[in-house]
Amino acid sequence: MTDKATANYIGRFAPSPTGPLHFGSLVAAVASFCVARAAGGRWLLRIDDVDTPRCVAGAAEDILATLARFGLEWDGEPVWQSRRTAAYRAAFEGLRQAGHVFGCACTRRELADSAIAPDGSHVYPGTCRDGLPPGREARAWRVRVAGCVAFEDAIQGRQQVQLEDEVGDFVVLRADGLFAYQLAAVVDDRDAGVTDIVRGADLLASSVRQIHLRHLLGAPTPRHAHVPVALDAAGEKLSKQTLARAIGAYTPGEALHAALAFLGQCPPKDLANAPATQVVDWAVANWSLGDVPRCLGARTPDSFASQ
Repeated sequence: MTDKATANYIGRFAPSPTGPLHFGSLVAAVASFCVARAAGGRWLLRIDDVDTPRCVAGAAEDILATLARFGLEWDGEPVWQSRRTAAYRAAFEGLRQAGHVFGCACTRRELADSAIAPDGSHVYPGTCRDGLPPGREARAWRVRVAGCVAFEDAIQGRQQVQLEDEVGDFVVLRADGLFAYQLAAVVDDRDAGVTDIVRGADLLASSVRQIHLRHLLGAPTPRHAHVPVALDAAGEKLSKQTLARAIGAYTPGEALHAALAFLGQCPPKDLANAPATQVVDWAVANWSLGDVPRCLGARTPDSFASQ
């Protein structure tokens, strides 16, 4: 991934409609948009609503309106994961027929004492890997992992993970019958021809899982760049759970200026009062991926932090 034009560049922004966009969401959107446009490429929009129980009514429409108001115009029609179940089913069946997935009867309580992965998740201990225990039925389906995944992140540097020790077999079809985000994201990126993924560093662990799935599905691996996550005063990621303020309540120029400063781009002070299109034009023309801080998270400006 470079700042130079790439004719076949396809990037994407994929928010989950669990609430309105906040400052952390804007940071990821701005970075993804600017890298794509600076490369002369396309920028796609996907609504990651595969986890339907977590979706909030009206949130997706609010996200679309906010992006448009902030001058972040996407190419083509937005893709909705909730409408792509057939594609996920086909990918899952391919994995099943190839022996890459297995049924798992374990409950969360049964896995509570398993080892903790670097990202805080539980490493699956392999209980059902070689067959279901007597009298048990599959609740979910997991993909088998083996070996090492390594990739070069354009911001965070070399990433290398031993799958069995640090990730474990992970769920691709949930106990409630929904396909897991990891599988849906891989299928969507593959089908859209995504070449580059720019998103928050909190998804580094997801990249490892998704690269493994790409290999199993025979899909190419996009280039990756993970920007710092916006943190509140307590050092927690901005989110709906931490009462992050909706970015739509701010003037676009002010919010875009703050996001660009957070990303190390040093925008002129007077841009904070400029129209969104002017700020976005400056950002694309002056974008420098090399100036994005190489850290996993950074403090959000107080005026954009939690309520």
